[in-house]
Amino acid sequence: MVLAESASHDVIASEQQLVDLIRQIQAADRVALDTEADSLHSYREKLCLLQISTPSAVILSNVEGSRGTASNVALPGSSPSIGMTVQSVCDFIVDPLSDLDLEPLRQALEPREIVLHAADYDLRMLRRGLNFTASRIFDTVIAVRLLGIREFSLGALVKRFFGVELHKHSQKANWALRPLPPRMLKYAVDDVHYLLPLAAKLEEELERVHRRDWFQQSCGRAIELAAAERERIQDELWRIAGAGALDPRTGAVLRALWQWRETEAELADRPPFHILQNHELLKAAESFTSGHVPDYKHFSARRRQTFREAAKIALQSPQSEWPVMRRRSGSRPTEEMRRRADQLRERRDKAAAQLGLEPSFIASRGALEAIAADSARATALLVPWQRELIGMEE
Repeated sequence: MVLAESASHDVIASEQQLVDLIRQIQAADRVALDTEADSLHSYREKLCLLQISTPSAVILSNVEGSRGTASNVALPGSSPSIGMTVQSVCDFIVDPLSDLDLEPLRQALEPREIVLHAADYDLRMLRRGLNFTASRIFDTVIAVRLLGIREFSLGALVKRFFGVELHKHSQKANWALRPLPPRMLKYAVDDVHYLLPLAAKLEEELERVHRRDWFQQSCGRAIELAAAERERIQDELWRIAGAGALDPRTGAVLRALWQWRETEAELADRPPFHILQNHELLKAAESFTSGHVPDYKHFSARRRQTFREAAKIALQSPQSEWPVMRRRSGSRPTEEMRRRADQLRERRDKAAAQLGLEPSFIASRGALEAIAADSARATALLVPWQRELIGMEE
C-alpha cells in the first residue's frame, strides 16, 4: 500500500473555502489535525496554522493519482492506470490569523475523533486558539508505543509505513509570516497528510494484539491532562534551574533580572531567551552580587541601562524583601518505601519484557516512587492498564 505524497496547497482564508471544508469534516467521523505556532518568534505564542486532513469517498480512477488536495492509497495488485482508490485523503490548511470566524469550524470538529501525533501540545494550542476541546482522540504516538515501536517520531513512522522521507527543514520557522512560502506550506501539510492512513494501520495492529482498550484509556487520560489548567504562580516563575543554589541576595537580583527580561521580551514581542538565556541570567545575577557588571554586545544602550538599573535596585533592597531560597527538599524515603518501589519496578520491568514495551511507558520512575510513598496516588498517575501491570489493581 503506497500513499501518494502530498501536493502543494493554498491556505484557506475565505468564508466560502471554510464552508466547503466544514462540509468535508461533517461527512467524516475521523479527521486528522496538526498545528503550527510561533513560540520561537514571539513573546506570547499563538496558533498560526491549522492543518486538517479528511477522508475522501472511495472513487474509481483511471489516473495514477488525484489532482488538487486529494491523495490516494492504491489497493494492492490494482492496475496503476485503472483501479479503485481507498483511504484517499484531502488536506487543508486554515489560517487562524486571517479575518475568519472559526467558531463553525470548532463546532464541526468537536464531536469527531481527532487523529494527532503527540497530542498534548496540539490540544493545548487548539484550546487556546480555537477554544476547542476534543471529545475523542487517536494519538499515533500512544498507539505505536503500545505496539512496542521505539522510534516514534512522525518522520520515522512515515518512513517505516509508507517509505517516504519527510524533510523537517521548517521546524523552527516563523509560522506567523504571511504569505508563507511554498516549502513551508508543504512542510505543514506533510505533518498531517499521513495521519489518517497511519491511524488505520495502527488501529488494525492494536486490535490484533488486543490493546485497543489500553489505547483508549491512555487517549482519554491525554485529553484530561491537556484540558487541565497549568497553574503558574507568578512569584515562582523566576526560579530557573540553578536558582536553588543561590544565596538570598543573589536570588533577589535574579528575580529582578528575570522580571526585567519579561518586560523587555514583551516590548520586543520576542521569546525571553532571545533577550538573555537562562544560564546567562543566572551568571549575571552572580556577577552583579560579586561586584562585577556583566555586559552583552547585543544590548542597545537603553536595554543595557535598564538591565543595570534592575540589578542595582535589587542589590539595594532590604533583606526583608529578599526571596526565601528553597533547595529541593522532601522527606527521605523510608526503608519500606524503597522496598515497595523496588517491588513495583520489578513487576513493571517483568511486564515490559513480556509485552515488548518500554518500561517507562508503563510507569515512570517518578510515578513508581510516588505510588510507593502513597498508593492512593496510583489512580491519578496511571490509567487502569498501567496499574494492573504493576500490581495496583483496584
